[in-house]
Amino acid sequence: MTINRKKHSTQTKVKVVLDVLKGEKTRAEITAKYDIHATQINNWKKAVLE
Repeated sequence: MTINRKKHSTQTKVKVVLDVLKGEKTRAEITAKYDIHATQINNWKKAVLE
């Protein structure tokens, strides 16, 4: 059984991180909206802040 991994564009990553940094929505709302795991969002956020 093969699992296909999603490939997110840079634009999507930027949108997600901006939503997180704005703080208007909870992390759960953001993960549901973009269908991305919370750990992945944390990794993207960490990369942007470095």
